[in-house]
Amino acid sequence: MKLGFVSAILPDLPLKQVIEFALESGYSCVELMCWPKGKAERRYAGVTHVDVAGFGRKEADEVRKLLADCGVTISSLGYYPNLLSPDADEAKVALDHLKKVIEASALLELGRVTTFIGRDWTKSVDENWPDFLKVWKPLIKFAEDRDVRVCIENCPMLFTKDEWPGGKNLAHSPKVWRRMFEDIPSNHFGLNYDPSHMVWQQMDYIKPLWEFRDRIHHIHAKDVRLNRDRLDDVGILATPVEYHTPKLPGLGDINWGRFCSVLSDIGYTGPVCVEVEDRAYEGSLELRKASLQQSARFLFQYMP
Repeated sequence: MKLGFVSAILPDLPLKQVIEFALESGYSCVELMCWPKGKAERRYAGVTHVDVAGFGRKEADEVRKLLADCGVTISSLGYYPNLLSPDADEAKVALDHLKKVIEASALLELGRVTTFIGRDWTKSVDENWPDFLKVWKPLIKFAEDRDVRVCIENCPMLFTKDEWPGGKNLAHSPKVWRRMFEDIPSNHFGLNYDPSHMVWQQMDYIKPLWEFRDRIHHIHAKDVRLNRDRLDDVGILATPVEYHTPKLPGLGDINWGRFCSVLSDIGYTGPVCVEVEDRAYEGSLELRKASLQQSARFLFQYMP
């Protein structure tokens, strides 16, 4: 396994400084954000460490040289929009940009992109399914032709009122993943698995590792603390931010020793990237750097 982090937490640092910080902190890889340049629409979005607009062999060679000089690799290129948005213009912009991210990954010879499926949050899973197949079957073929694996994070994306009640990412549960992979069986279609999203949904975060071992191509290391008293008060129909808090690895409810033990048992040797969304560490750049250093110290004890 290779320990990395998600670059979204360092939006104020240019790529070179992100890579140098990774090296100094003992990380071997980084998931680099590739949002279109412009204003972010939500927290942790809008970060651009690799600008894929106009990205060609020259730009790819420059990135490769920087990585070679620092001895750090890229775990994936990340971009997390809503490709199934009911706003046709938003969905088209997202799809066009994701194709550029896939092409950039191919040029960099990474073979991996991390993203969301998307969803019309006002409709059921079944009602979204025809649009899912219409968009994603040709998109996975596009990635397959370039030998790039597309890894879907399992975050439901239903934290705010504009995402309620269905969330903006279809791929939130094992039942949905199973159906996704049955309908699009390509081995270039897989998961970017984040155990924290299972915890606040009150689901087993270990069991999917066994069933989907061949589909897990990337992992996010984020912890979460469930406030049981608060959940008992507001119930599961409340927005999830009312009863759970994202935390650094080791500061929440996940048993990371058990989690990493099972990763070893299933033969996982890919990236495990710390994703910082802990507001207690967001007050300054120094605190955000410290959060990554603290997370690395904690997780190294479980890494072979």
